[in-house]
Amino acid sequence: MMNLDKKNKDGMVIPVSDIVLLPGMTYTLKLNKISEEELENLAKDEQVSIALPLKKNFNENKLTQEDFHSIGVSFHVNGIEKTDNGYQVKIKVLDRVAIKALNIQDDSIRVEFELAPDVIDLTEKSQEEMLEYVKKVTREVSQKFKGSDQFMKMIDDETNINKLMAHLTQFMPLTNEEKYDLIQTQSLKDRILKFMDYLLKQKEALKLQFEMAEKFTQKANKTYRESVLREQLKAIQNELNEGKSEGAKKDKDYLSKIEEAEMPEEIKNAALDELEKLERQSESSAEYNVIRNYLDLLVKLPWKKSVPTAINLVEARRILDEQHYGLEKVKDRIIQHLAVMQLKKDKKGSILLLVGPPGTGKTSLGKSIAQALDRKYIRLSLGGIRDEAEIRGHRRTYIGAMPGRIIQSIKKAGEINPVMVLDEVDKLMTGYNGDPASALLEVLDPEQNNSFTDHYLDLPYDLSEVFFVATANSLENIPRPLLDRMEIIQISSYTMSEKFHIGKNHLIPEILEEHGLNNEQLVIEDEALQKIVSEYTQEAGVRGLKKQLATLARITSEKIVSHKGELPFVVTVGKLDDLLGRKVSSHDKAQRNNPPGVVTGLAWTAVGGEILFVEATDMIGSGQVILTGQLGDVMKESAKISLSLLKSRLPMNSINFKERDLHIHVPSGSVPKDGPSAGITLFTALASLVTGIKVDSKLAMTGEITLRGAVLPIGGLKEKLIGAQRAGITKILIPKENLVDLKEVPEEVKNQLTIKTVETVEDVLRETLGISLPRVEHVFNPNISTEATFNANQM
Repeated sequence: MMNLDKKNKDGMVIPVSDIVLLPGMTYTLKLNKISEEELENLAKDEQVSIALPLKKNFNENKLTQEDFHSIGVSFHVNGIEKTDNGYQVKIKVLDRVAIKALNIQDDSIRVEFELAPDVIDLTEKSQEEMLEYVKKVTREVSQKFKGSDQFMKMIDDETNINKLMAHLTQFMPLTNEEKYDLIQTQSLKDRILKFMDYLLKQKEALKLQFEMAEKFTQKANKTYRESVLREQLKAIQNELNEGKSEGAKKDKDYLSKIEEAEMPEEIKNAALDELEKLERQSESSAEYNVIRNYLDLLVKLPWKKSVPTAINLVEARRILDEQHYGLEKVKDRIIQHLAVMQLKKDKKGSILLLVGPPGTGKTSLGKSIAQALDRKYIRLSLGGIRDEAEIRGHRRTYIGAMPGRIIQSIKKAGEINPVMVLDEVDKLMTGYNGDPASALLEVLDPEQNNSFTDHYLDLPYDLSEVFFVATANSLENIPRPLLDRMEIIQISSYTMSEKFHIGKNHLIPEILEEHGLNNEQLVIEDEALQKIVSEYTQEAGVRGLKKQLATLARITSEKIVSHKGELPFVVTVGKLDDLLGRKVSSHDKAQRNNPPGVVTGLAWTAVGGEILFVEATDMIGSGQVILTGQLGDVMKESAKISLSLLKSRLPMNSINFKERDLHIHVPSGSVPKDGPSAGITLFTALASLVTGIKVDSKLAMTGEITLRGAVLPIGGLKEKLIGAQRAGITKILIPKENLVDLKEVPEEVKNQLTIKTVETVEDVLRETLGISLPRVEHVFNPNISTEATFNANQM
């Protein structure tokens, strides 16, 4: 060990900064700038080395005497180790020293000093108490941090108060002046008190930080926290000279995205104006995120006009035929529409409305159109929408505002010309927030939709290239102005034969794939499939058929997994009752014999055509007319018209009505019935009752009647004839004006029916009762004397 007995001593100086070196402690100095001469002197045992703190010029460039403090520490070198950046010197601090003279040379710094040892003005007991108190405060602080156990073990093992203070200052945010103040303080008591003051201040600062963090967590003040963090990030970036902030980079990205979006000039100018507003906003302001969301929408919406592409009608027809059985008229109409689009490249107003019962393939036709045109497919369900903002969007002044479904769908598609299916357009509802159906007027009007304005976008957007396909189950609930903007394509019910082929060629392969089966595991015989169609489903479409087939597939899957039975599992007619349970369908069938007053009529329902029976009887009474069977107002009026017409046309047979009551009933009383097409059926039932003539049970009829005896046309003829053929009817009476509608009826149905047209009630009575009456104009014309003649054989 070196000898420091001389009063004025000479030694070599090592400049240090930002560390507290106190007597008794060990430390590793990292020296990046040291000359060979200094390194050799450090290695000598007799060399006196001084660690002298710097008060400025910490980079050690051209040091002067004014750069150093006047109090340092002497140290002994325990070892020197070379590193990539210099040397690591392990030292043990000996004593405090006071500098008398400083000589700065090119390769070394020499100094004259004298010892300034610590003044020990505390007893050992007091030192121990101070040591324990510092450890206690340190322990309280460290408990707030995870993983501090190892750190506290080192603290608890320390027995020297100087070493403890020097070690703890490494983890405290003290300034260089505060650290030097600890070194220059000669009194041990004063030094400890100063250190404890620093330590308690640090404890209170940490306590405040923890309380604030807990308060922020409780109040979930996310916005404020983000604002503070962003400000800190800005300050750090500016301090490190890392250039523009993240927000500025994003703004720059917006500028490039706007240029790449190929917007119209008007839209581009509006986007640039919004970008300019964004750059003026603070990232912590509420308006900042509103503008950013709006710019995100602008740059993601497709603005570029599409290039017209050739439409391959042969391929389109193949796709439609492959994916949909039957519907020939519908497919022809779609192909014609595509042909017009091919001829007129800039055709606007491609708006179709597919109307038909549920499950008849309306939505899937829209998907097939998209595939045929090689365009993106979007489906927009409008059922139950009662808020106009769902279509037009919300204005940006509202919190949580967003674009309407039309603009959102275009953004999702990423193309300006998708095929957009507006599903269930007849189920739009009017609520307190406007009328969504009226909002659709601008969307579906070819003269307006090239500048559709969404409330959120607040800029015109061209929808004229979108191919709109709307679907509906009925035209009744669609407002007339909206209906006028679409081209209507009616889709009628499927016949039994069509359902059979759809099930065999489309649904069975689809069901097998969905359930992981193949043709070698499940076989459904044709007879079984026909029975499922006719007796286990009651619908116009094929959704119920698909559900029944799925039931068979699930049963087969369970048998395969459980290893029950042999494969393939064959579904036969005899197994259906066990597999599918009771029959769903309960269609009325033609009776063997209808008594007088009972006539078979035809009705249209949402699941296809049906026959219905109109029953009339009379009894002693006072001329009252009783109507039962849950009849609607229109059918009640038809009954009254029929009765009045009967009294005027058959007065001899109805003369006793004053003394008798009439009761008209339509069975299935729990099912509401309405509509004008039962007029001739009601009239015939009353005529049969009063004449006592039976009507053929295999004959059914449909038609509206007027007070002057004319038979007017009706709707749903195809479904009614299909229902009649299924029920075993052989002869049908239809209004003469419905003759043109027979083109839509399948040939297999027409071939099994004898169809007669009627124009007046006289024609009806002749076909049903065999009665020949003069026309009404002959009865009331005094110049014509014609007497009603009855067929004596049938009276």
